[in-house]
Amino acid sequence: MENIKRVALITGSTSGIGEGIAKLLIENGFIVALHSHKSIEKGEALAKELENASYTQADLSQHENIPIFIEEIIYKHGRIDVLINNAGISEVIPHNELKKATADIWNKLHNVNVIAPWLLITELEDSLRKSATKEQPSCIINITSHAGVRAKGASIPYAVSKAALNHMTKILAVTLGNNIRVNAIAPGLVDTPMTKSWKWAHEIWENNAPMARAAQPLDIAQVALMLINSDYLTGEVIIVDGGLNLV
Repeated sequence: MENIKRVALITGSTSGIGEGIAKLLIENGFIVALHSHKSIEKGEALAKELENASYTQADLSQHENIPIFIEEIIYKHGRIDVLINNAGISEVIPHNELKKATADIWNKLHNVNVIAPWLLITELEDSLRKSATKEQPSCIINITSHAGVRAKGASIPYAVSKAALNHMTKILAVTLGNNIRVNAIAPGLVDTPMTKSWKWAHEIWENNAPMARAAQPLDIAQVALMLINSDYLTGEVIIVDGGLNLV
């Protein structure tokens, strides 16, 4: 029987966590569909650099783009076995400055961090079911945040959006089983281009977390690979924050 390579779509995968997951999956024999909203040159260069990768640009905040985006991925690769909802946005607002968290900010974060992953999943449900087998279910991983589990985070609207995605993960694990597994990874601080300037956050992890550092993208990618390879695990939200949640 022909050995069919599994295809993973990773949103927001031209830097940081998404890029780290993409590289590790390719090392482990996957075909990867890369995506970004703005970093088109980086995405195209990364697709050329990595064997068995493609790149597709899409603004997922414009929900009418999502069916077209998925159609293009299916056209390129013929199937999707794994969806990793990594694309997301944040706003840094002190929690006690309530009026700075305007309705526009709430709507913007909910739109990208909750509704876009939902629509991607609904568009891909049939494809994921078709690629699933009894021995190897298809897989969805939502990248959320430890801020969605603890009363922490860059802002209250951001934390609430990630809490919503965590709860969606659990509900969908029940709804889509048994041939589509759904799990979430809830990272703490990850050392990415977006967080380089967050000196206050790095100090918290260095001084308080048992592992005494922020995560590297590879740390999150290794958990993603474990979730993909575990054909029984579903409905879990795995906190990956170097133990900070324990102290």
